[in-house]
Amino acid sequence: MNAVRRHRPPPGQPDQPGGPAPGGADPPRPWWRALDPYVAALAGAVLLAALLPVGGRAARGADLACDLAVGLLFFLYGARLSARETLAGLRHLRLHGLVLVCTFVVFPLFGVATAVLTPFPLTEQVRAGVLFLCLVPSTVQSSVALTGAARGNVPAAICAGTYSSLAGLVLTPLLAAWLLGTRTALSADGLVRICAQLLAPFVAGQLLRPWIGGFLSRHRRVLTPVDRGSILLVVYTAFSGAVEQGVWQTVTPAALLGLAAVLLALLGASLALARLGARLLGLDRPSGIAAVLCGSQKSLASGLPMATVLFGPQAGLLVLPLMMYHQVQLVAGTLLAGRWARAVSGPTAPAAGEGATGTARASPEAA
Repeated sequence: MNAVRRHRPPPGQPDQPGGPAPGGADPPRPWWRALDPYVAALAGAVLLAALLPVGGRAARGADLACDLAVGLLFFLYGARLSARETLAGLRHLRLHGLVLVCTFVVFPLFGVATAVLTPFPLTEQVRAGVLFLCLVPSTVQSSVALTGAARGNVPAAICAGTYSSLAGLVLTPLLAAWLLGTRTALSADGLVRICAQLLAPFVAGQLLRPWIGGFLSRHRRVLTPVDRGSILLVVYTAFSGAVEQGVWQTVTPAALLGLAAVLLALLGASLALARLGARLLGLDRPSGIAAVLCGSQKSLASGLPMATVLFGPQAGLLVLPLMMYHQVQLVAGTLLAGRWARAVSGPTAPAAGEGATGTARASPEAA
């Protein structure tokens, strides 16, 4: 009996059971495959904080553990970032410029408009959370995964997400201080804290990358629970502080429905404008796909730690819009990626370069 050989797609394309569908496109990916147990774990952390919030002396210990977890996250970000891949992507200047403009210019304008035009049913804190959502950088892993699934330019997506994350280390705190004012802790002490918790670990990771980068790459799956566990700790600590302050009493079902409508409108507008920008700049189809997906995504893994540093005890409710948007963008991105992949016939998009192997599966971002 002849053994059936398993189809192995080229690097940078999703590994779908059964091989590609006729016409060169992969089988459509059901929307529910975008739902990930990690999102359920985030919801569980919020529920645990609502039922058993940490307080008193335990809260001080949890805050210290949260600070250490944030430092660990950004240390790992720095240690995993390949300077060679980052420099190699500079040739896609139009694409990267479009993603940065969408992330740090268009989105903040959307956030300001939301705060002005939707006084009801959103509460003041929820509107501030929507504005903060609009200030955080783009993702790396999920946007790269969706770009690969859509037959887009994966190397360009890797660099676009990386540049956005690096710019966010500086621009997100500055924009938050400017647009959110007294809600942030961006005083002289706040700047020192941001440097100590975010920039210093990131720089340390970059400096140590020649010695530990290979180890981290080989043990990525083992370290993923560390990344996600750190974020879950941040979520639990932040929402515990919110529960202790009684802020959940202000979140009504009407406010949640209104928030969902606002997030859908934000995602639709960002997708449309990013696509229009790609056409006006004359980007080819694979690069345009990367620009649209990277320009419409927001990073949960970067946004949550930044919120704890910037807002302190008020971070709990302010990150709710970011958590909801994270799941909405994954579902919408998976649907779009399947549609774009089915529309492709003939040669596929450029394959992922070094370091992109294994990132083409549409999965939520993990650090």
